[in-house]
Amino acid sequence: MNNNDNNIVKIKKLRDNAVIPKRATDGAAGADLYACIEEPVTIAPGGLAMIPTGIAIELAGKGLAAFLFARSGLGVKHGICLSNGVGVVDSDYRGEVCAGLCNVSDKPYTIQPGERIAQMVIMPVVCAEFVLTDQLTDTARGQGGFGSTGR
Repeated sequence: MNNNDNNIVKIKKLRDNAVIPKRATDGAAGADLYACIEEPVTIAPGGLAMIPTGIAIELAGKGLAAFLFARSGLGVKHGICLSNGVGVVDSDYRGEVCAGLCNVSDKPYTIQPGERIAQMVIMPVVCAEFVLTDQLTDTARGQGGFGSTGR
């Protein structure tokens, strides 16, 4: 396996009208995901919708995951964001990639077929081992929580 193999994400189209993810520019970190729907879907203010993309993916190994983020234009201009904050697609998941969207604005928003609805970023993950202990190392911060380091 050469180093470029980690950069390959296999895409399976589950429906004919599915659009393969693509980056809008060469410098874009995320690849746009597209709504694979037959009819427009309106999300009411405060409402939720699960929008399918029509694709399944295969990542290059368990050291990678796909993370779904809101598109900044939809979020800032229309209040459309991911209902779970950030979507996580595990390396061993082979089902359809869907985006759970919510409308935090005071106006309905209609998702059109083929519209860009989210962005997907492939990132490395650490598959850490969790070990039970009775003692943690002391630090200067200690147990200082929310707001403890100042404004």
